[in-house]
Amino acid sequence: METAKDTVQHDAVLPAGDDDTPTLSSHALEALKEFLAEQSRAVEEASSAAAEDDVALVSEDWRLSQFWYNRETAETVANEVLNLCRSIDSPAIACIACPTLYAYLKKIDPNAPAQILEYDKRFEQYGSEFTFYDYNVPEDLPSSMKHSYSIIVADPPYLSQECLEKVAKTISFLTRPGQAYLLLLTGEVQSGRASELLGLRPCAFRPDHSSKLGNEFRLFTNYDPGTRLGGWEQV
Repeated sequence: METAKDTVQHDAVLPAGDDDTPTLSSHALEALKEFLAEQSRAVEEASSAAAEDDVALVSEDWRLSQFWYNRETAETVANEVLNLCRSIDSPAIACIACPTLYAYLKKIDPNAPAQILEYDKRFEQYGSEFTFYDYNVPEDLPSSMKHSYSIIVADPPYLSQECLEKVAKTISFLTRPGQAYLLLLTGEVQSGRASELLGLRPCAFRPDHSSKLGNEFRLFTNYDPGTRLGGWEQV
């Protein structure tokens, strides 16, 4: 069977006349157009697939210290949280100041029982799953949320001791008695405080953001993830 490639090679160039400028025959020109159209469609389909894998988020507001995770980080943490859900009766997830994670959780599993706690009221778009949260008043939350969450993921907006201490109070307020899983994403500079305040250890997995930041970030947990998340980092 003759392919477009064969046509271009064997029937492509014809003399044009006195100026000796080569031209494509009509048959070869149509074959070339078809080939280029196929290439264009392939690029568009690849771009569309990549866009479908991403989650649409509001723009970062640096005044609120907002820096969204990249897709790999968001998907990795979201899948870990969903894996934990499968090991718990009546799981409930609290996402403290980490809207990227919330968005990816709902993309992967629209029925994930997640609540987003955020200062930025643009996230009111999530309806009843949004709760306004100001870390400066760490326990100023609906009483119905007290001791109600078996999985808590927190990403404090600032890398200060004061911020982490106040977020730790929020975590204590939210944590369900008994077995509860805590994941903390914050700067490596907070390693000592994460251990002292919350008893957390760093995982080998390194979170990353869409906007490159100067501070190295880490993921800390209060449970041994085994082979997931690269496991606990060995001391």
